[in-house]
Amino acid sequence: MTLIQKFMGALALTLAGSAALAAEGGYPLETAPNRASDVTALQNGAKLFVNHCLNCHSASAMRYNKLTEIGLTDEQIRKNLLFTGDKVGDLMTVAMTPKDAAAWFGTTPPDLSVIARAKSQTAGRPGTDYIYTYLRSYYRDTARPIGWNNLVFPDVGMPHVLWERQGPRELTTVAMHKAQAADGNAGWERITTVYDAQGYATTRKEAVANYHGGESFTATFKPADPALSARFDNDVADLSAFLTWMAEPVAQFRKEVGFWVLMFLGLFLVVAMRLNASYWKHVR
Repeated sequence: MTLIQKFMGALALTLAGSAALAAEGGYPLETAPNRASDVTALQNGAKLFVNHCLNCHSASAMRYNKLTEIGLTDEQIRKNLLFTGDKVGDLMTVAMTPKDAAAWFGTTPPDLSVIARAKSQTAGRPGTDYIYTYLRSYYRDTARPIGWNNLVFPDVGMPHVLWERQGPRELTTVAMHKAQAADGNAGWERITTVYDAQGYATTRKEAVANYHGGESFTATFKPADPALSARFDNDVADLSAFLTWMAEPVAQFRKEVGFWVLMFLGLFLVVAMRLNASYWKHVR
């Protein structure tokens, strides 16, 4: 086995291990719409971020004037997005101090400057997918102190700040797991839990005979207003795209430059091979 084959084998095992780790983390992540180059979506995401996230979460690695790269002017930023400072060159910070945050929330809300890149490392998937799924997986739960829970982040400490844009909805979860049967033998049990729009849960357990599958978990949401929920999903896709852009504003430019670099290297490789053949054709 060559060194290259060994390297490719090790890389495949690493990727497989990362995928398995991500799958074992809990609720499966959905694929977010690709809006990395959609300027309108990024601008809407910036508006949502400033109006709904920047109250508690800072983005201290980002300045407001950086938003000109997604098509906004300094005047638009000053009139519509600049609420915490006087200059468009200010950092996107919050007035809340770490001491107040610890007293009110128990911990300081994380800075979101590079949250998309951070989640891409821990979730084994693009950070956009994690944010998109996380923000769409909130449900009412009266058993929680804040009244909310999350499928991606169970027992989450952050409430659903965008709930008014989404509207009420019902959640039904179905879990299959091993359980001891009435005769003492190992069996399977199905647990169906329904959370109504107010967060009150109803649970039903039933034994399942002749089940040959494995442990599983499914969740189904039923929105009270499907049209409102669809608009919310669109907003979440825009917000996820903006957080991904903010984590690496030059990502799109880097990909474009990378394409032309690879094209140049490919052309140079052809020229180098032809020169090599021409140089050595008289040498035997």
